[in-house]
Amino acid sequence: MKLTGELLTLLRQPSICYIATTMADGSPQMTQTWVDTDGEHVIINSVQGYVKVRNIERDPRVAIAISDPANPSRYFQVRGRVIETTTDGAGEHIELLAQRYLGTPYPWYGGRDQVRVMLVIEPEKISSMG
Repeated sequence: MKLTGELLTLLRQPSICYIATTMADGSPQMTQTWVDTDGEHVIINSVQGYVKVRNIERDPRVAIAISDPANPSRYFQVRGRVIETTTDGAGEHIELLAQRYLGTPYPWYGGRDQVRVMLVIEPEKISSMG
């Protein structure tokens, strides 16, 4: 499914984003996160071993909600699958996101020994409100 122009605009700015994954027992797990795009996929940067990453390794289906920072009642929902989990370029990517969201270098919450991963999500269904 193709990302719309309005959604691409939100993905390229410091938008509010939540990603939902599924725990091993079937219960939902949700995390607020920074978000990005390569123009075709939604990209989330995380840390190897985090709950959401472990959940995705077991079940790649995710749901994402992205809100407009200027109007949080306006949002897009993307349901899809993580088609790639890669460490290649993930450290550089988190620095790019830190500049976008914080205006500073990434402060390395949790320490510099983290192994960053990028989660590449292929959208299967997109809906919006507002």
